[in-house]
Amino acid sequence: MSIRPEALGAPSFLRAHNVALAYVVGGMVKGIASRAMVERLARARLLGFFGTGGMAAAQIADEVATLARTLGQDAPWGVNFLHNFVMPEAEEQVVDILLRHGVRCIEASAFIVPTPALVRYRLTGLAMGADGHPVARHRIMAKVSRPEVARRFLAAADPEIIRMLVARGHVTEAQAALAARISLADDLCIEADSGGHTDRQVALALVPSMLRLRAEVAGDFPPAGRVRVGAAGGIGAPEAAAAAFVLGADFVLTGSLNQCTVEAATSDLVKDMLAAAAPQDFDTAPAGDMFEIGARVQVLKRGTLFAARANRLHELYRSHASIEDIPAPVLREIEERYFGRSVAAVWDETARHYAASAPGALAEAEANPHKKLAMIFRWYFIHSARLALAGEVGARSNFQIHAGPAMAACNAWLAGTPLADWRRRHVDDLGIRLMSEAADHLTRQLVRWTAGPPPSIFPTESNR
Repeated sequence: MSIRPEALGAPSFLRAHNVALAYVVGGMVKGIASRAMVERLARARLLGFFGTGGMAAAQIADEVATLARTLGQDAPWGVNFLHNFVMPEAEEQVVDILLRHGVRCIEASAFIVPTPALVRYRLTGLAMGADGHPVARHRIMAKVSRPEVARRFLAAADPEIIRMLVARGHVTEAQAALAARISLADDLCIEADSGGHTDRQVALALVPSMLRLRAEVAGDFPPAGRVRVGAAGGIGAPEAAAAAFVLGADFVLTGSLNQCTVEAATSDLVKDMLAAAAPQDFDTAPAGDMFEIGARVQVLKRGTLFAARANRLHELYRSHASIEDIPAPVLREIEERYFGRSVAAVWDETARHYAASAPGALAEAEANPHKKLAMIFRWYFIHSARLALAGEVGARSNFQIHAGPAMAACNAWLAGTPLADWRRRHVDDLGIRLMSEAADHLTRQLVRWTAGPPPSIFPTESNR
């Protein structure tokens, strides 16, 4: 018996997303999951998400318009929709872009509570199907790692949010009524030890727990039973993908390893650094977009001091009320080694940005020294990501590179093959190869498991 790669996962996932394999490439921020990456995946009938996190609305609009024009609505592709903790109003701009260009599928990331913008995207175009069941025009794949967050996506959208959307004219009364009959998400992607935003959970514990949660919620709300559950985080080799499917995953999603492909829109220097990574070469740091609440991201540690420096900035934020409270020698070190410019220059750039994009937030910071301190320190996270994308050799100590041990597993898997050189890795080939070898691995294990038991070492009637 031979297991085929297209047999892995849920058949409903293949049908819903019009894909050949139950395999997804996640949307890495700043367009690292590039338009070229998404286009190449779509042409191979694989689902990929364009990485909009940290990008300006105008740039998102340009890239999404091009994807919509080149791929159309029926091809398997989507856009990452990253929760904006600092400027929630920016989410509305992104939803306007998604709806204007007919984007049919999004990857909702870093949401703790679903927001009005996310619900508006889901419910727009919701209608009754010919069979009497609601048909959602827009699909949501929600990336979650906490049961309380997963429960919100398995359930129907919050009635309070729906009422507000109806009052604003974003959703009709008919759509509001249908909303109570569908889950907010079509797919839940369970994030374990992933690069970027992570709770560093263990997939072996997290995936089964979420599958049981789905069954529990479906007991009271049957539509939750149709939500597919996938696995992400730590999947960098065929054996890991195979394990996810054995756990019961309906699909798998990879992130870190795709950063080390020709199509990834990051610098060659970053790709060289990732291609040399070993399992112990990763650490966690504060998330720049959720700096104040202490959310974490997983980053490459080897070859950069970003993790140590970012953690120190967060400690200083927690222990000081304002930028003026920080001792002069410490501030001088930060300016020289971290920022590469004065605090005054950082604040000037930050203030100009918020004056144009979120004047209310700027006014709050000018009245609240601690909020101003957070904004100044948060600039470092933006700066460090820019340095990595540009690949400035002299600035590599400050590179922020989101990645996890899956990258190291991928390097070990491809060692000794032509794909050991990332310049020969293409994102679609990598996914197809990973799924094919996962199927081969499961076939070998199945043969082993069904070959018959070895002689028992325990006493029986015949060998006593």
